[in-house]
Amino acid sequence: MTLKTKMTLGLGFLFLIILILIAFFSVNVGRISQDAGNILKDNYQSLVYSRNMLAALEDMRTSVVSLTFNPAEDRQASDYHAKLFESGRAAFEANLKSENSNITEIHEAEYAGQVNQSYGPFAEIGRRLAKGEGGRALYFEEWQPAFEKLRNAIGNINDVNMQAVERKSETAKRDAAGIIQVMAGIGVLCALLAFFYFWYFPFYVSNSIAYLADRMKALLEKSGLTLDLKTHDEAFILLHGINLLESDLDRKRGQPARD
Repeated sequence: MTLKTKMTLGLGFLFLIILILIAFFSVNVGRISQDAGNILKDNYQSLVYSRNMLAALEDMRTSVVSLTFNPAEDRQASDYHAKLFESGRAAFEANLKSENSNITEIHEAEYAGQVNQSYGPFAEIGRRLAKGEGGRALYFEEWQPAFEKLRNAIGNINDVNMQAVERKSETAKRDAAGIIQVMAGIGVLCALLAFFYFWYFPFYVSNSIAYLADRMKALLEKSGLTLDLKTHDEAFILLHGINLLESDLDRKRGQPARD
């Protein structure tokens, strides 16, 4: 195997190590990013839906309380609270529909079912109260218990998704730590291989050239030639020795000596 081939293979080996490290790091960094994205995706959406439902629930409660306990307020205020109830109802139903399509955790379907089951009676009682029907008795006996039940069910949806986010975050941290350890191990291994190559190849080349330079000196001595050089550059010694041998050969043949 020629020296050029060995150098090509050695440099190709180092280049391959670099490509392997880049590919491995890219794949695993992408995996970590994907895990983080998966944590935020479905659970974050459920958290948004549940919080929006709680906010809409509070709007409906504010409206019902005002219309039930302050029926003598002016027309403008009554219209405002009536519209507030309808806007809260619409926002609640839209987010409840979205949540029903985003069930991802254990018990989440159960809690969403409780919300669906409780919402119908709650909304109907709320419409009656918003129209001024039933009065305080209906509010305290039926609407307030329905409100608390509905709020608790929504809170359960929020809690189960928060717990899922924390659990998945811990899993992602453990996975990331494991990946980092593997990446560090591979990095150390590749660094050792590269270090071995950087140590071995110059050592091999320099020893080979030094050996040839020593053989050249010995050959010149046997030929009766003196290598009068004050240098430790093996390559220069080889080149100068070749010139001396060539000049000596030309002289013996009776040809003019070459420069």
